[in-house]
Amino acid sequence: MIVIKPGFITLLVTYIIALTLMVMPMPAAFDTFRPDWPTLVMLYWIIALPHRVNMGTALVLGVLSDILLGSIVGVHALGMVVVTYFAARHFQRIRNFALIQQALVIAVLIFIKRFVVFEANVFLHDAEFTFSYFWPVLTSAVFWLWVFPLLRKVRRQFGVV
Repeated sequence: MIVIKPGFITLLVTYIIALTLMVMPMPAAFDTFRPDWPTLVMLYWIIALPHRVNMGTALVLGVLSDILLGSIVGVHALGMVVVTYFAARHFQRIRNFALIQQALVIAVLIFIKRFVVFEANVFLHDAEFTFSYFWPVLTSAVFWLWVFPLLRKVRRQFGVV
């Protein structure tokens, strides 16, 4: 018999929503500013529940991101695992920061992820650098101010521990 821990379905639903927001059609003018939804959700759960969400979860979410975006499998997974390591290593510090300070830390972590993904793409197929590739760093930091309280409310309402 398979035993599902309390809150597993809630975690799964938040990941599915984040992956859906990642591939949801947007106007071309706004698409370059699309926040990195899967990484935002993963970072929240790493900071809130480091004993439940780990680098294995980040690897699976990264591979699913690669599949949905049609990129080489493992590129986003590598970036996700690198960022998850730093967040899991320092989750107690990040948790105690004010929301604005957390947004700055999240911006740095998203920048690291985007840089790792960019370097992997340069290594694999000579990607060209454009500054617009890093716009999601700023929008993700801004959306963190909205995502953090929302996911905290979801966590408390559904009793995810």
